[in-house]
Amino acid sequence: MTSTLPDGAATRSAVPEPRGGEVRVPYEVLLDETTAFFGRLGVPEARARLAAEALCYGDLTGMDSHGVFNLGRLYRPLLESGGADPLAEPLVLRDLGACVLLDHRRALGLWAASEAMDLAAERAARTGIGLVSVRGATHFGCAGVHARRAADRGMIGVVASNCGGQRIARPPLGAAALLGTNPLSVAAPALEGRPFVLDMSTTVVPTGRVRTAARDGREAPEGWLTDDAGRPVRDASAYDRGEAWLGWLGGTPATGAFKGFGLGLAVELLAAVLPGAATGPAPAALEGDGRPGGSDDDIGFLVLAIAPGALRDGFEEDALSVFGTVADCPPLPGEGPVRYPGHPEAERAEERRASGVPLSLPLHAELTALGLRLPAAPEGTR
Repeated sequence: MTSTLPDGAATRSAVPEPRGGEVRVPYEVLLDETTAFFGRLGVPEARARLAAEALCYGDLTGMDSHGVFNLGRLYRPLLESGGADPLAEPLVLRDLGACVLLDHRRALGLWAASEAMDLAAERAARTGIGLVSVRGATHFGCAGVHARRAADRGMIGVVASNCGGQRIARPPLGAAALLGTNPLSVAAPALEGRPFVLDMSTTVVPTGRVRTAARDGREAPEGWLTDDAGRPVRDASAYDRGEAWLGWLGGTPATGAFKGFGLGLAVELLAAVLPGAATGPAPAALEGDGRPGGSDDDIGFLVLAIAPGALRDGFEEDALSVFGTVADCPPLPGEGPVRYPGHPEAERAEERRASGVPLSLPLHAELTALGLRLPAAPEGTR
């Protein structure tokens, strides 16, 4: 099975003392304990490991809002309630060679999306392109970890997902919530050990970023949230109280919010309308007060793998030139180096493999309460 994570030695050995308010946990410990946790919830061993790799990728690369923060909040209740079936086997509904339609039958998305990308890459190796369209899916964590599986094979990977029937954000100038955060990821080979991995929500941030800010007592930066009248809201906890709306990429209608909303609709079309999954924009969305609602059942997503070598020679060299030129761009005075998406995440992953994955003390306590055997926080750590 192709690795989804940056190369580098990992160890259970001692790690440096934590900074105030966090514990550094060796990556392999976190991965093993997360794997065991999924196993206790009934996920078969190999798929539990794949799910753990996908989840811990968030913590390893610094996208903590999509990491083990969600283990007890999202994935345990999803599996315990039957929202995800730990033993589900995806069903092939149609197979056209280069294109496959799957029903994931409520399989845990953390492993099932990676397997879908592996299938797309296998077809691309044969035909130059592989497209897998999925319905009946569940939450799959970081889109980029699945797209990167294609990049690790020298291919271009694309992942787009809707949020099933869940409605979170309203259209610009609209009064009713219609769409979810609808993530999109594109990955490709770039500099050695530094693949290009664009991983973005089409809203200004995913809901996990808002919730981790609320958990840590941080304010939401201006532009993340607005009230009913469109005024900025800085209290991150206001979102889960139903007092704030999540904004779109582009900001306000005057500054380009229609672009983010348009991307969100494009993802809805490709990810959900195509395979016949649940959609946010549905007649029920226009009933009642238009507040966020619905459920993230029957998520749809699309994974696409493209084998550039099947089309022409020289792609790798040209990609290296493009991303190398970006990395060589001179920075503004006083600023750090210019980086493309995926580069800083790969650097962060290398550092965290060597020094441990930082977990906040509240998260560390939450995980140990779930039964994960993690190194204890040193006495006096606050």
